[in-house]
Amino acid sequence: MNLGSSTPENRPVDPARSRRRRTIAVAAGALTLLVAGTPFLPDASGPVPGLSPRASEAPALRSSATAGPGAVTPQMRAEIERVVAEGERTPVSARSSAYRLATAMTRCATFEGQRYCLGIGWTTSSQEEVTSRLAEAAAPTPTRTDTEETGDLSLLAALRRYSKLSPRERATAERAELAAAASAVAKVWLIRHDIQGVPLPASFLEQHPEAAVAARTTTRKHPRKFKILSELQVRPQNRSYYCGPTTVQMIAWGWRDRRQGQALWADRLHTTTAGTGITDMVRVVNHNSGYDREDHAGPYIVLDISDFTYKQWWRLIKKHIHTYKAPVVLHPILLKQYYPYLDDDASGHFQVGRGYHRTKDGQKLLGYFEPWDQSKFDPTEPRIARSQWQSAYKSYRANQAHFQHNVGV
Repeated sequence: MNLGSSTPENRPVDPARSRRRRTIAVAAGALTLLVAGTPFLPDASGPVPGLSPRASEAPALRSSATAGPGAVTPQMRAEIERVVAEGERTPVSARSSAYRLATAMTRCATFEGQRYCLGIGWTTSSQEEVTSRLAEAAAPTPTRTDTEETGDLSLLAALRRYSKLSPRERATAERAELAAAASAVAKVWLIRHDIQGVPLPASFLEQHPEAAVAARTTTRKHPRKFKILSELQVRPQNRSYYCGPTTVQMIAWGWRDRRQGQALWADRLHTTTAGTGITDMVRVVNHNSGYDREDHAGPYIVLDISDFTYKQWWRLIKKHIHTYKAPVVLHPILLKQYYPYLDDDASGHFQVGRGYHRTKDGQKLLGYFEPWDQSKFDPTEPRIARSQWQSAYKSYRANQAHFQHNVGV
């Protein structure tokens, strides 16, 4: 099983950056299916250390920049090994029930006061909350109806794939995913600070002087309308389960100004007929575009937005597109109640967030590239346009309705 990631093409490589990446990139994408975890503290239901306003803090700063990848410290390595070892003590097999897999595999690590749950991303949810969310999503529901599958890796498919890995493959993939996450913790702090108003602890600023520089004073004002990427560089997904490869195709095309086939991206994403997972999406964007540079978005992360208000989500979209000049990996569930161009409900999905517009009458629209075109697979269905401007609030609701509640930013 190929657990590695691909080397970027047509892009100058910084040697120091390459050395950092080699320590975290091996096997990062094979385990997009992993689903959340154990807490840093014995009290799994408690708050994430350092996220309380009572934490030791420096004067509040407003960030207009981001932080690049940092070193994975010995303390982080020890935390990674703790989480991996706990998984090794929890035997599972292909015969395990979905509920058993969802609950047994719920594990998290805490790096410098921020919690990362395998497969879910950076989150402020407790172990019990993440476990409950996933167990509910894995539980059989007699009234649940079949939907069209567009290519997002479902929880059931993810758990089945995970159960078939050998213990060594699981451990290797977990280490890679956790190491990649640990190296991006400074960016997580800056997002929490700027978008949600979480104070930056003095200990964090001491450990990350470069992030302290990045957290310079800025304004939150953005133009009424802004967009990136060319509408000429879009394609519909050519297979029903290719929303992930097509989303990455369009993102990389926008950076490289060169189109590469969806099959190539499917290979790099480890996409199967069951779909693609979001941690693989983030990994491949980081290694195949320059949007992860510090003058853009910095290393892309998987961010749980279940605790984000609509206002905070909208602020994150505007900051990413206008300030970072970088696309967002949107991760909604395609339901007719949120997307007026659908004839049928569909599965979890990926889209390319690339613009926003607050109209004169106050309506907020999200601009994105839509890979899904139902007419390609059923000629009786109406065609769906690639470039969309739809209700931002409905997109937020669709994001929150997905069981993972996360985005790639």
